[in-house]
Amino acid sequence: MFDTNNIKIAVIGLGYVGLPLAVEFGKQHSVIGFDINASRIASLQAGTDHTLEVNEEELSQATHLSYSSDIQELRDCNFFIVTVPTPIDDHKQPDLTPLIKASEAIGGLLKSDDIVIYESTVYPGATEEVCIPVLEKVSGLTFNQDFYAGYSPERINPGDKEHRVTNILKVTAGSTPQVADFVDEVYNLIITAGTHKAPSIKVAEAAKVIENTQRDVNIALINELAVIFNKMNIDTEAVLTAAGTKWNFLPFRPGLVGGHCIGVDPYYLTHKAQAIGYNPEIILAGRRLNDSMGEYVVTQLVKTMIKKRIQVEGARVLILGLSFKENCPDVRNTKVIDIVHELEEYNIEVDVYDPWIDSSEAEREYNITPVKTPSANHYDGIILAVAHSEFVDMGIDEIRNFGKDSHVLYDLKYVFNKDKTDIRL
Repeated sequence: MFDTNNIKIAVIGLGYVGLPLAVEFGKQHSVIGFDINASRIASLQAGTDHTLEVNEEELSQATHLSYSSDIQELRDCNFFIVTVPTPIDDHKQPDLTPLIKASEAIGGLLKSDDIVIYESTVYPGATEEVCIPVLEKVSGLTFNQDFYAGYSPERINPGDKEHRVTNILKVTAGSTPQVADFVDEVYNLIITAGTHKAPSIKVAEAAKVIENTQRDVNIALINELAVIFNKMNIDTEAVLTAAGTKWNFLPFRPGLVGGHCIGVDPYYLTHKAQAIGYNPEIILAGRRLNDSMGEYVVTQLVKTMIKKRIQVEGARVLILGLSFKENCPDVRNTKVIDIVHELEEYNIEVDVYDPWIDSSEAEREYNITPVKTPSANHYDGIILAVAHSEFVDMGIDEIRNFGKDSHVLYDLKYVFNKDKTDIRL
């Protein structure tokens, strides 16, 4: 019934996850990459990926890949892979709207023996409890009789040029044993690192959501330790370096926890836990602590400015970096914005400089217009918020040159030695 030689793949959602996947499959199989953003499709057709995950050469190698913003062009496809975002809303509740809309679109195309794979991060049970009913309702077909489903959680790390989609081990799962085998076989066509076939879709969903939850809780612990050590006037990095000499000490570092994964995924798990009557204490405590770090950073900066007799109200502060991580243009759910808003509470004028991001996206998402080049001798405070390679290459002297004769430099990312900065997290 299922044959890899006859698959026609559709990848729905061409962001950081979907595009690299479509490109790899498109090197050897017929693939249509679909996105509702027509301008995104136009730029990909022109050979440009604004996310910088796939370069022009890699795009050109995907000779069997075409792009479309017309869902009807996917009608002949029989293997649908959904890679749309799964964000949270203003109340930190899962927003499954993109997933539901994608399922509705696919439901209008489903035929006998088609398979729909979800890669978007969700809570355990979401695929079968939310997505499948939508597919059945729109298509009029019966699940596991007329069409089938699978789950293979994405493990893309934006900006990482070493860990790519093909060399990261892939978890797979299917709605029946036969479908599970086939889904695993399909992914093995491109995943050189191999696959792990989970016993059920729910297990695969749970495995994905705890990957980032585990990291979130661990970072929260280190952030709390940093706060404690700062109160004791102990250098946090020196402590972590010393503790790291033990073979099984985990090498986490304090910092802002944003982005579309670590800062979001735990809320999917806690939402489901609360829905079944359990209140997750450790996970939510870690989330609260990590979400409070922007306020803590500004408090530390203001205290240091006061100690140096720098006028706080009306001061100018330069923030270096707005993306949620280094060497990446992604500004989704960046926690640097928390620092911006907190500084504004003190009536401090804030400039943001980030050579990686799209300025129009910063304006659209956060109403921020980044400066093109920071002025020299202009700022009362400088916060090195993101460790872009450009900032590392600048060196301490060039960064210090942005500040006035008396200013405060806060190095959030341990880019420079302690004795070269005024504050480190």
